[in-house]
Amino acid sequence: MNQPIIQVDAFTHTPFTGNPAAVCVLSTPQPDSWMQNVAQEMNLSETAFLVPQDDGFNLRWFTPTVEVPLCGHATLASAHVLWSEGHLSPDTAARFYTKSGILIAQRQGEWIELDFPVNHSQPTTAPPELTQALGVPIKAVLQNSLGYLVEVESEDMVRQVQPNFGLLKTLPISDVIVTSQTDAGSEYDFVSRFFAPGLGIDEDPVTGAAHCCLAPFWRFRIGQDEFLAYQASRRGGVVKVQYTGSDRVILAGLAVTVMRGDLILTD
Repeated sequence: MNQPIIQVDAFTHTPFTGNPAAVCVLSTPQPDSWMQNVAQEMNLSETAFLVPQDDGFNLRWFTPTVEVPLCGHATLASAHVLWSEGHLSPDTAARFYTKSGILIAQRQGEWIELDFPVNHSQPTTAPPELTQALGVPIKAVLQNSLGYLVEVESEDMVRQVQPNFGLLKTLPISDVIVTSQTDAGSEYDFVSRFFAPGLGIDEDPVTGAAHCCLAPFWRFRIGQDEFLAYQASRRGGVVKVQYTGSDRVILAGLAVTVMRGDLILTD
C-alpha cells in the first residue's frame, strides 16, 4: 500500500514562497529510520509525520539529517493538511502530542493559530568567530535552546547577511537567529533570518520556533504584545505573533498546498 505525502508552503498564501514542509498522515507508527530516510529523500527543512490518537495526533518532525523537538511551519502545514484533506472538520481544533508537549492549532478565518511554548533567551558573550562568520557588526547576542539570538543595527543588515557556513559549523553553537527592528514606515514590526547548519539547514525560510524566542525578546525591546513579523529569507514569510508574558506564544500564519503524491512502500 502506498503512503500519501503532501507538500505545503507555510506562513504564506502564495505558492513557492514561505517554508515548504512535507506531511505524512500515517495509519500506524513507522520506524525512526524510515521517517529519517523519507525526510532525507524529500530534502526539505522539515517533514512531519502524524499518527492518529483518540483525541488528536502524535506529531514528529525530521530535517534531512536529524529529528527536531519543535517545528512551527511543519505544525502549521500539518494542521492545514488535516483540515484540507478531510482528516478533521474545519471547526475542530488540531491537537498534537509532541516532544515539546501538547500543541494546539485552530483556524481563525484563513489564518491558522498555533499555541506554542515560549523560549526565553539569556545574554551571553559570543565567540569572536560568530561576528566573523556572520560578516556584520553585532549589537547584542543572547542564547536560548535553539541557538544564538543576534540583534543587528538595521533591517538592511538582516537582509544582506551572507554567513560563512563553514566557519559557523565550527562553533560550539552553530544555529543563529539574526534580527532587527524594521525601518520606519514598514508594515512589519521586526525582521529575522534563521541559519541552522547544525540541523542540516543552512537557512530555514520561515521558522516558527525562532519566533518563540523572538516574541519575548522584542516585547522587552519595544514594549508591545502583538507583532507582525517578516522572515527575510529568499522565499520570505509572514508570522503574526502574540505574547503577553505567559509561558505560551500564539503564532499565526497562512498555508497553501502545492503538491500531492504517494511514497512507494516496499519490504
